[in-house]
Amino acid sequence: MTELLAAIRSFIDERALPLERDFLTRPFAELEPRLNELRAEVKRLGLWAPHLPAELGGRGLTLTEFAHVSALLGETPIGHYLFNAQPPDIGNCELLHAHGTAEQQAKWLVPLARGDIRSCFAMTEPEFAGSNPVWMAATARREGGDYVIDGHKWFTSSADGAAFTIVMAVTAPDAKPHERASQIIVPMNAPGLELVRNIPVMGDVGSGHASHGELRFTGVRVPVTNRIGAEGEGFALAQERLGPGRVHHCMRWLGICERAFRLMCEHAVRRELSPGHPLGEQQAVQHWIAESRAEIDAARLLVLDTAQQIEARGAHAARDRISLIKFHVAGVLQRVLDRAVQVHGALGMTDYTPLAFWYRHERGARIYDGPDEVHKSAVARRILKGFGLKRS
Repeated sequence: MTELLAAIRSFIDERALPLERDFLTRPFAELEPRLNELRAEVKRLGLWAPHLPAELGGRGLTLTEFAHVSALLGETPIGHYLFNAQPPDIGNCELLHAHGTAEQQAKWLVPLARGDIRSCFAMTEPEFAGSNPVWMAATARREGGDYVIDGHKWFTSSADGAAFTIVMAVTAPDAKPHERASQIIVPMNAPGLELVRNIPVMGDVGSGHASHGELRFTGVRVPVTNRIGAEGEGFALAQERLGPGRVHHCMRWLGICERAFRLMCEHAVRRELSPGHPLGEQQAVQHWIAESRAEIDAARLLVLDTAQQIEARGAHAARDRISLIKFHVAGVLQRVLDRAVQVHGALGMTDYTPLAFWYRHERGARIYDGPDEVHKSAVARRILKGFGLKRS
């Protein structure tokens, strides 16, 4: 594991970081050929898809082992993509590997694992609160051997250029709330499926993998064999996907924190307020650096412990810890990024460093996969129930 991390660190520093500035300032499509060259290098080095099993071309790392890798890859916005470990593909790979049929795996999982295609996951709807994931209007009704899908989704990350989406749609409207929806594979070129637009995020529309799409499904017809798992299992599968996914996200966020921390320290030493007096002499800056170091280190231990609990007990048994890391690490990320931007001053608002990119795109960390407030309340209710609180 030590050798693997060293090899990944070397590749990130020597091959990825020199391309980072172009990623921050140019459309994804323009940079994609160069990114693909680096992806090919990753394959040749035997570092490809470290989270996937060997039969799919990966390294077969455990969740805890991959957590360390994810933190390294998170130190640059292109890290996960170069190693084919980027969301939403990483979650879709895990879902198809665990629950896909042999036909689905051959058609979709294998090329996805090879990096030949990309995918997306369509769940959130603009008309309904994302904090209530079972509340959705998209439907998939049975007609013979097909599903006919109608619905409106948005913040479908990386839809632009994806080969397929996994859509959450209601297949049993009269069932219990958590048993109404199913997950269905839909090719992005299916008649009736429209990529309406890439949604501007704080002014950045993005493109290709680095984008968030709005989708409309109008009479989209796919075979019933495109359903993943049993009918009505969509929510259960989504929850299973989210447990390890939150570990992935949190360690990626901590990688961002580490890079932001390093940039902050380097600038505090280099930037002078007056001749011979660097910014790092200021007590406020010193406090930000100390607080950031403590928060990053503590958050890392919490996430790694959660990963170990998921492996030992399963995601459901570790659900409180999964919620804790989600809101806690998202808060650490926001605070560290904000301090780093502040230390950089006007420079921090530009794309001469990755700080502004992360500040725009990672503010959503406290919103997606359930807003912080929902996770805090859910954990607190379960804790207080153990102390005798009957209603909350």
